[in-house]
Amino acid sequence: MRTLLLSFLLCSFYLLPAQVQKAPDRKEGEGPFTQLIIRGVTLIIGDGSPPRGPMDIVVEGNRITGIHTVGYPGVPISERGRPKLKAGGRELNAEGMYMLPGFVDMHGHIGGRSQGADAEYVFKLWMGHGITTIRDPSAGNGLDWTLDQKRRSEKNQITAPRILAYTAFGMGSDDPIATPEQARDWVRKNAERGADGIKFFGAAPQLMAAALDENKKLGLRSACHHAQMDVARWNVLNSARAGLTSMEHWYGLPEALFADRTVQNYPLDYNYQNEQHRFEEAGKLWRQAAPPHSEHWNKVMTELLELDFTIDPTFNIYEANRDLMRTRRAEWHDEYTLPSLWRFYAPSRISHGSYWHSWGTEQETVWRENYRLWMAFINEYKNRGGRVTAGSDSGFIYQLYGFAFIRELELLREAGFHPLEVIRSATLNGAQAIGMEADLGTVEIGKLADLIIVEENPLADLKVLYGTGAIRLDENNEAVRVGGVKYTIKDGIIYDAKQLLADVRQMVKESKQKDDVEIVQPGMEKKE
Repeated sequence: MRTLLLSFLLCSFYLLPAQVQKAPDRKEGEGPFTQLIIRGVTLIIGDGSPPRGPMDIVVEGNRITGIHTVGYPGVPISERGRPKLKAGGRELNAEGMYMLPGFVDMHGHIGGRSQGADAEYVFKLWMGHGITTIRDPSAGNGLDWTLDQKRRSEKNQITAPRILAYTAFGMGSDDPIATPEQARDWVRKNAERGADGIKFFGAAPQLMAAALDENKKLGLRSACHHAQMDVARWNVLNSARAGLTSMEHWYGLPEALFADRTVQNYPLDYNYQNEQHRFEEAGKLWRQAAPPHSEHWNKVMTELLELDFTIDPTFNIYEANRDLMRTRRAEWHDEYTLPSLWRFYAPSRISHGSYWHSWGTEQETVWRENYRLWMAFINEYKNRGGRVTAGSDSGFIYQLYGFAFIRELELLREAGFHPLEVIRSATLNGAQAIGMEADLGTVEIGKLADLIIVEENPLADLKVLYGTGAIRLDENNEAVRVGGVKYTIKDGIIYDAKQLLADVRQMVKESKQKDDVEIVQPGMEKKE
């Protein structure tokens, strides 16, 4: 009971519903259509196979019904043999453009009252970056709130990605869960309420074992952030053996890889409530684990692979730890970050993830090595057939919704993934991890029409997926921006992705005017 109570207190930003404003009725988007033909696109299917085009993609209602090869690169397309447009149908000319499956963000918190990020703001940032499905880990606005937004998104009554609601273990319980039977009872009630799965932070071993076993019997999925308060007696291997289907971040994995110790090498003045302590020391964890390709390292990896375990690393959310200035000065903050969210990010002893009490060269150097070792494990896990997904965990540590997901793709590339492997992690692997591969994750006949269209080749430069685009020089030697998702299609409905982002810019502008503030770097505010 002690550990669960601590988990409730320490992770209250997840567990105590602090509801933000729900999304308004949908005004954006065209469709669905009785028939939609997307003409002449180069297709990146999402399964790791190379691009192919030009192709005509046929959608009827919200399903893909045809995929037609219509020519060869550099050769004018002949109209003979192309699918014919039916009466009342819609054509979308995408010649020279690229199509991908809609992205699956495996770690998407729908705003938070502390951040001042309402659902419309968050949803439009996600949709503007091609994210058509999110897994909300811990349903921080409350399960009923999240299920309402999920249902409205399913009916396309709001402009929003598909939503899977994973409640935090113990959420909504009147009393602390202290026995295995109480744990099983909570899991059953959670399923009855309509949750798609459970997000764990850790608990006493007998409670974790019971809850995971019951959840597995019910056929639901699960995720876990193995918080330090319980990881010394229950790490990733314990969870995977008990039925956990996916892990988030990397906590619990180095602990499973310990070969010469059983607990993290905490300084004796360490205090978990001091988040600089927590994150500074976490940056030293991978160096305490067995080295890459050693016997114990391989043994742990092999067992996780045999258990068909999914790893959602969320590299991006910790990137400020290895380069605070880069992350803090990301160019999108000026126009896309709400003043309230910027204040939440600023150095604080209270706001979660705002632990910049004294963060400098020494901390960043350690974290760079932490990333090197972490990425080595993730890349090898992928190479051996393990499922690695893409998740962002935005709204904390200077990471912004939508933009952070694209940064996650870049970091998977840095870890050693081929760009096609990166896209597969962001699409098919995510769909498999949430049990929706029959409908999502690849561009195939019979699947839902969740699609992304971009004017530039994302395999050549993932930066063209950012809402701010990528920098190029034109024929006049002038700097210009290219890229940004052009269309996000969800359920056969075409959204102008750039207009969605323009809406967000207007929200931010109005918020700044209302509060009479600008984005200013910490410690450099104007003094009266």
